[in-house]
Amino acid sequence: MAITFQAEGVKLPPIKKRKTAEWIQSVAKEYGKQAGSLSYLFCSDEKILEVNRHYLQHDFYTDIITFDYTEEDILAGDIIISVDTVHSNAEKFGTLFAEELNRVIIHGVLHLCGINDKTEDDAKRMREAEEKALQMLRTR
Repeated sequence: MAITFQAEGVKLPPIKKRKTAEWIQSVAKEYGKQAGSLSYLFCSDEKILEVNRHYLQHDFYTDIITFDYTEEDILAGDIIISVDTVHSNAEKFGTLFAEELNRVIIHGVLHLCGINDKTEDDAKRMREAEEKALQMLRTR
């Protein structure tokens, strides 16, 4: 199991790496999964747009892109997060940057656990799963 946190073109956000990794493992376990190799890359809007265009053929900014390499019940993936968009969304939704960052960090894990957010019903389920996971972090 290896959960890594790196930054490219931005300062690494002030996260408690060990506590965050333990939280990710706990959330994965809630879904009958085990955290394997997860690599987080924090970047700028421009970098995530470049990745979105190159790998997904999407021409828009986003807060997170998750590449899923999960095999059976072992979660694995590359999770790319735009710190710029997380900041913007925190302002937009009236929440703290740290709270929004944690929401996005776990959003990627929830995708790897099989939760989608393409339809309205799926998006509602995702938001509920995010809130449950955030509550787990708050009570740690």
